[in-house]
Amino acid sequence: TKIMTCVLALETGNPEDVLPVSSYAARQPKVHMGVQKGEYYRMEDLLYGLMLESYNDAAVVIAEYYGSKAAGLSMDCSLHTEEESRKAVLTFAREMNEKAKEIGCTSTHFVTSNGLDGADAGGVHETTARDLALIMSYAIKNKTFLHITQTRDYSFYDLSGNRQFSVHNANAFLDMTPDAISGKTGFTGNAGYCYVGACKN
Repeated sequence: TKIMTCVLALETGNPEDVLPVSSYAARQPKVHMGVQKGEYYRMEDLLYGLMLESYNDAAVVIAEYYGSKAAGLSMDCSLHTEEESRKAVLTFAREMNEKAKEIGCTSTHFVTSNGLDGADAGGVHETTARDLALIMSYAIKNKTFLHITQTRDYSFYDLSGNRQFSVHNANAFLDMTPDAISGKTGFTGNAGYCYVGACKN
């Protein structure tokens, strides 16, 4: 799921975009960065947190910001009510579903931007190994996505410069085989442990 969130953010926005944090995003469960309402972050920095450490709150900050415009809401997400935040994230999830169909996925339904278990009128949040392979094959064509997912360690600050974050890549395969070029770990209660990776050979 976070692979799709990352790719859609890169295709929709600019790595230098400044993303505000809502109270809804700040309340996301672990694993999380611990973002706080009213803070601002560069989009690219959030993508490192999203892809290297799998931060759930980073995914929601991204989805809420880019879903806001399509949902007809203020781009200053820190002013959103809980209902507006949810509406923006669901709008982004719809865009994720459209992209999945465009890629050729036939058994994927996104409800959340961070991959946590969820359900809506369209069904439960789910995908398959085949569709994950299609999503990763599509993602690795993006040079910025590849650069982020190949980075071992990365540090950044919120835009006020008051809080520093250091993230480490959880994809052990990068150092286990020379063929590995990208990958993403995952876990939810319903899905169990998941992994999708890309190799040269």
